[in-house]
Amino acid sequence: MTQDVPARHERPVFVATDIDGTLLNVRDEVPEGHRRILARVVDSGATLCLATGRPPRWLPEILGDLGQQPLAVCANGAVIMDTSTGEVLWSRLLEPDALEEIARIVRDELPGVGLAAERMGRDAIDDEFIAAPDYRHAWIHPESVEVGHDEVIAGPVLKLLARVPGMSSSDMASAVRTRVEHLAQVTFSTENGLIEFAPPGVTKAAALTRVAEQVGALRFRREPGAAPRTVAFGDMPNDVEMLQWADLGVAMGNAHPIAVAAADETTLTSDEAGLESVLSRWF
Repeated sequence: MTQDVPARHERPVFVATDIDGTLLNVRDEVPEGHRRILARVVDSGATLCLATGRPPRWLPEILGDLGQQPLAVCANGAVIMDTSTGEVLWSRLLEPDALEEIARIVRDELPGVGLAAERMGRDAIDDEFIAAPDYRHAWIHPESVEVGHDEVIAGPVLKLLARVPGMSSSDMASAVRTRVEHLAQVTFSTENGLIEFAPPGVTKAAALTRVAEQVGALRFRREPGAAPRTVAFGDMPNDVEMLQWADLGVAMGNAHPIAVAAADETTLTSDEAGLESVLSRWF
Protein backbone atom coordinates (compact mmCIF):
# COMPACT_ATOMS: atom_id res chain seq x y z
CA MET A 1 0.00 0.00 0.00
CA THR A 2 1.38 3.38 -0.97
CA GLN A 3 1.25 6.46 1.19
CA ASP A 4 0.19 9.85 -0.08
CA VAL A 5 3.20 12.18 -0.12
CA PRO A 6 2.65 15.92 -0.49
CA ALA A 7 3.82 17.24 -3.82
CA ARG A 8 7.17 18.96 -4.10
CA HIS A 9 6.66 22.67 -3.45
CA GLU A 10 8.53 25.38 -5.31
CA ARG A 11 8.21 28.20 -2.81
CA PRO A 12 7.88 28.61 0.96
CA VAL A 13 4.44 27.99 2.43
CA PHE A 14 5.01 29.78 5.75
CA VAL A 15 6.85 33.05 6.38
CA ALA A 16 7.41 34.40 9.89
CA THR A 17 8.97 37.74 10.70
CA ASP A 18 9.94 39.65 13.78
CA ILE A 19 8.80 43.28 13.82
CA ASP A 20 11.25 45.72 15.44
CA GLY A 21 14.62 45.76 13.70
CA THR A 22 13.36 43.27 11.12
CA LEU A 23 10.05 44.22 9.52
CA LEU A 24 10.41 47.89 10.55
CA ASN A 25 13.23 50.24 9.66
CA VAL A 26 14.95 52.61 12.08
CA ARG A 27 12.05 55.07 11.69
CA ASP A 28 9.58 52.38 12.83
CA GLU A 29 8.09 52.22 9.35
CA VAL A 30 7.49 49.26 7.04
CA PRO A 31 9.79 49.82 4.04
CA GLU A 32 8.04 49.77 0.70
CA GLY A 33 10.07 46.73 -0.34
CA HIS A 34 8.81 44.79 2.69
CA ARG A 35 5.23 45.85 2.08
CA ARG A 36 5.48 44.83 -1.57
CA ILE A 37 7.06 41.40 -1.06
CA LEU A 38 4.81 40.40 1.86
CA ALA A 39 1.75 41.26 -0.24
CA ARG A 40 3.08 38.79 -2.81
CA VAL A 41 3.59 36.17 -0.11
CA VAL A 42 -0.04 36.49 1.01
CA ASP A 43 -1.37 36.64 -2.58
CA SER A 44 0.47 33.39 -3.36
CA GLY A 45 -1.50 31.55 -0.68
CA ALA A 46 1.44 31.19 1.71
CA THR A 47 0.86 32.01 5.37
CA LEU A 48 2.40 35.15 6.84
CA CYS A 49 2.81 35.31 10.62
CA LEU A 50 4.26 38.10 12.73
CA ALA A 51 6.39 36.95 15.66
CA THR A 52 7.29 39.67 18.13
CA GLY A 53 8.17 40.50 21.69
CA ARG A 54 5.58 43.28 21.50
CA PRO A 55 2.39 42.90 23.51
CA PRO A 56 -0.78 42.60 21.42
CA ARG A 57 -1.83 46.22 21.98
CA TRP A 58 1.29 47.44 20.12
CA LEU A 59 0.32 45.75 16.85
CA PRO A 60 -2.50 47.93 15.47
CA GLU A 61 -0.13 50.85 14.95
CA ILE A 62 1.92 48.91 12.39
CA LEU A 63 -0.80 46.83 10.69
CA GLY A 64 -2.08 49.75 8.65
CA ASP A 65 1.44 50.46 7.42
CA LEU A 66 1.92 46.78 6.59
CA GLY A 67 -1.37 46.53 4.72
CA GLN A 68 -2.02 43.01 6.01
CA GLN A 69 -3.79 41.49 9.03
CA PRO A 70 -1.95 38.20 9.56
CA LEU A 71 -1.85 35.90 12.53
CA ALA A 72 0.62 37.08 15.16
CA VAL A 73 2.73 35.54 17.88
CA CYS A 74 3.13 38.19 20.60
CA ALA A 75 4.99 38.61 23.90
CA ASN A 76 7.79 36.29 22.73
CA GLY A 77 5.39 33.39 22.22
CA ALA A 78 3.00 33.80 25.15
CA VAL A 79 0.07 34.82 22.90
CA ILE A 80 -1.21 33.83 19.49
CA MET A 81 -3.76 36.28 18.11
CA ASP A 82 -5.79 36.97 15.00
CA THR A 83 -4.94 40.56 14.15
CA SER A 84 -8.03 40.94 11.97
CA THR A 85 -10.35 40.46 14.96
CA GLY A 86 -8.14 40.92 18.03
CA GLU A 87 -9.14 37.45 19.17
CA VAL A 88 -6.71 35.56 21.40
CA LEU A 89 -6.35 32.08 19.92
CA TRP A 90 -3.97 30.74 22.56
CA SER A 91 -2.02 32.04 25.53
CA ARG A 92 0.14 30.89 28.41
CA LEU A 93 0.81 32.98 31.51
CA LEU A 94 3.43 33.17 34.26
CA GLU A 95 1.70 32.41 37.54
CA PRO A 96 2.20 34.27 40.86
CA ASP A 97 4.13 31.49 42.62
CA ALA A 98 6.77 31.51 39.89
CA LEU A 99 6.74 35.30 39.69
CA GLU A 100 7.45 35.64 43.38
CA GLU A 101 10.49 33.38 43.19
CA ILE A 102 11.76 35.01 39.99
CA ALA A 103 11.44 38.46 41.57
CA ARG A 104 13.40 37.33 44.63
CA ILE A 105 16.22 35.92 42.50
CA VAL A 106 16.34 38.94 40.21
CA ARG A 107 16.51 41.38 43.10
CA ASP A 108 19.28 39.30 44.65
CA GLU A 109 21.38 39.12 41.48
CA LEU A 110 20.65 42.57 40.00
CA PRO A 111 20.84 45.37 42.59
CA GLY A 112 18.79 48.39 41.58
CA VAL A 113 16.52 46.38 39.31
CA GLY A 114 13.01 47.61 38.53
CA LEU A 115 10.19 45.22 37.65
CA ALA A 116 7.19 45.53 35.35
CA ALA A 117 4.72 43.13 33.75
CA GLU A 118 2.35 42.70 30.84
CA ARG A 119 -1.08 41.55 32.00
CA MET A 120 -3.69 39.94 29.80
CA GLY A 121 -6.97 41.83 29.63
CA ARG A 122 -10.39 40.89 28.34
CA ASP A 123 -9.05 40.56 24.78
CA ALA A 124 -5.77 40.94 22.94
CA ILE A 125 -5.92 44.73 22.76
CA ASP A 126 -6.99 45.12 26.39
CA ASP A 127 -3.72 43.96 27.93
CA GLU A 128 -2.14 46.25 30.50
CA PHE A 129 1.42 47.23 31.35
CA ILE A 130 2.03 47.64 35.06
CA ALA A 131 5.26 48.86 36.63
CA ALA A 132 6.76 49.26 40.08
CA PRO A 133 7.69 52.83 41.12
CA ASP A 134 11.41 52.20 40.51
CA TYR A 135 10.98 50.77 36.99
CA ARG A 136 12.53 53.01 34.33
CA HIS A 137 11.23 52.52 30.79
CA ALA A 138 13.52 51.28 28.04
CA TRP A 139 11.11 51.93 25.15
CA ILE A 140 9.51 54.96 23.58
CA HIS A 141 6.10 53.64 24.65
CA PRO A 142 6.11 54.72 28.30
CA GLU A 143 2.41 54.25 29.02
CA SER A 144 1.98 52.15 32.13
CA VAL A 145 0.02 51.86 35.35
CA GLU A 146 2.24 52.38 38.40
CA VAL A 147 1.56 49.86 41.13
CA GLY A 148 3.28 48.65 44.29
CA HIS A 149 6.16 46.20 44.08
CA ASP A 150 4.03 43.33 45.35
CA GLU A 151 1.20 44.02 42.92
CA VAL A 152 3.49 43.55 39.89
CA ILE A 153 3.75 39.86 40.78
CA ALA A 154 0.34 39.40 42.41
CA GLY A 155 -1.48 37.97 39.38
CA PRO A 156 -0.77 35.97 36.21
CA VAL A 157 1.16 37.88 33.52
CA LEU A 158 2.12 37.43 29.88
CA LYS A 159 5.68 38.35 30.70
CA LEU A 160 7.73 39.85 33.49
CA LEU A 161 10.28 42.54 32.64
CA ALA A 162 13.40 43.47 34.61
CA ARG A 163 15.30 46.70 33.94
CA VAL A 164 18.71 47.94 35.11
CA PRO A 165 19.63 51.15 33.27
CA GLY A 166 23.30 51.25 32.36
CA MET A 167 23.75 47.47 32.40
CA SER A 168 23.73 45.38 29.22
CA SER A 169 20.86 42.98 28.72
CA SER A 170 23.39 40.23 27.92
CA ASP A 171 25.03 40.65 31.32
CA MET A 172 21.65 40.75 33.06
CA ALA A 173 20.54 37.53 31.40
CA SER A 174 23.82 35.81 32.22
CA ALA A 175 23.49 36.81 35.87
CA VAL A 176 20.10 35.19 36.39
CA ARG A 177 19.60 32.51 33.74
CA THR A 178 20.88 29.46 35.60
CA ARG A 179 18.97 30.38 38.75
CA VAL A 180 15.60 30.86 37.03
CA GLU A 181 15.70 28.33 34.19
CA HIS A 182 13.40 25.94 36.10
CA LEU A 183 10.91 28.79 36.50
CA ALA A 184 11.04 30.78 33.30
CA GLN A 185 12.42 31.30 29.82
CA VAL A 186 14.78 34.33 29.81
CA THR A 187 15.40 36.43 26.72
CA PHE A 188 15.91 39.99 25.51
CA SER A 189 15.23 42.08 22.42
CA THR A 190 17.47 45.05 23.23
CA GLU A 191 20.87 45.52 24.86
CA ASN A 192 19.47 48.51 26.77
CA GLY A 193 19.35 46.90 30.20
CA LEU A 194 16.09 44.98 29.79
CA ILE A 195 15.38 41.24 30.07
CA GLU A 196 12.06 39.41 29.87
CA PHE A 197 10.68 36.25 31.47
CA ALA A 198 8.06 33.85 30.11
CA PRO A 199 6.92 30.39 31.25
CA PRO A 200 9.43 27.59 30.54
CA GLY A 201 9.23 26.48 26.93
CA VAL A 202 7.43 29.61 25.76
CA THR A 203 9.32 30.91 22.73
CA LYS A 204 8.44 32.32 19.35
CA ALA A 205 9.38 28.96 17.84
CA ALA A 206 7.01 26.98 20.05
CA ALA A 207 4.12 29.29 19.19
CA LEU A 208 4.99 29.25 15.49
CA THR A 209 4.86 25.46 15.56
CA ARG A 210 1.28 25.70 16.80
CA VAL A 211 0.37 28.15 14.06
CA ALA A 212 2.13 26.22 11.30
CA GLU A 213 0.46 22.97 12.34
CA GLN A 214 -2.94 24.68 12.39
CA VAL A 215 -2.59 26.04 8.85
CA GLY A 216 -1.08 22.80 7.52
CA ALA A 217 2.33 24.26 6.67
CA LEU A 218 4.23 21.38 8.25
CA ARG A 219 2.61 18.70 6.12
CA PHE A 220 5.07 19.51 3.35
CA ARG A 221 8.28 17.49 3.26
CA ARG A 222 11.37 19.43 2.27
CA GLU A 223 13.19 17.56 -0.47
CA PRO A 224 16.75 18.15 -1.69
CA GLY A 225 16.78 21.15 -3.98
CA ALA A 226 13.24 22.21 -3.06
CA ALA A 227 12.39 25.58 -1.57
CA PRO A 228 12.30 25.77 2.23
CA ARG A 229 8.82 25.19 3.65
CA THR A 230 9.27 27.71 6.42
CA VAL A 231 11.29 30.93 6.42
CA ALA A 232 11.84 33.14 9.47
CA PHE A 233 13.47 36.55 9.83
CA GLY A 234 14.84 38.09 13.03
CA ASP A 235 17.49 40.30 14.56
CA MET A 236 17.77 39.73 18.33
CA PRO A 237 18.33 36.92 20.88
CA ASN A 238 14.58 36.51 21.40
CA ASP A 239 14.50 35.36 17.75
CA VAL A 240 17.12 32.61 18.14
CA GLU A 241 14.73 29.68 18.63
CA MET A 242 12.59 30.89 15.70
CA LEU A 243 15.61 31.19 13.40
CA GLN A 244 16.72 27.67 14.34
CA TRP A 245 13.19 26.29 13.94
CA ALA A 246 12.63 27.45 10.37
CA ASP A 247 13.93 25.55 7.35
CA LEU A 248 15.62 28.84 6.48
CA GLY A 249 16.42 31.20 9.35
CA VAL A 250 17.54 34.63 8.17
CA ALA A 251 19.25 37.24 10.32
CA MET A 252 19.02 40.87 9.31
CA GLY A 253 22.16 42.79 8.41
CA ASN A 254 21.63 44.84 11.57
CA ALA A 255 21.19 41.74 13.77
CA HIS A 256 22.74 41.01 17.15
CA PRO A 257 25.71 38.56 16.87
CA ILE A 258 23.73 35.92 18.80
CA ALA A 259 20.97 36.03 16.16
CA VAL A 260 23.50 35.94 13.32
CA ALA A 261 25.11 32.84 14.81
CA ALA A 262 21.73 31.08 15.02
CA ALA A 263 20.69 31.89 11.45
CA ASP A 264 21.35 30.00 8.23
CA GLU A 265 22.19 33.21 6.42
CA THR A 266 22.31 36.98 6.84
CA THR A 267 20.52 39.41 4.55
CA LEU A 268 20.46 43.19 4.16
CA THR A 269 19.40 45.45 7.01
CA SER A 270 15.79 46.28 7.75
CA ASP A 271 16.41 49.76 6.28
CA GLU A 272 17.52 48.08 3.06
CA ALA A 273 14.41 45.83 2.85
CA GLY A 274 16.27 42.64 3.68
CA LEU A 275 13.07 40.56 3.64
CA GLU A 276 12.48 41.50 0.03
CA SER A 277 16.05 40.57 -0.87
CA VAL A 278 15.48 36.99 0.34
CA LEU A 279 11.81 36.38 -0.45
CA SER A 280 12.10 37.68 -4.04
CA ARG A 281 13.84 34.39 -4.82
CA TRP A 282 10.41 32.75 -4.75
CA PHE A 283 7.70 35.42 -4.79
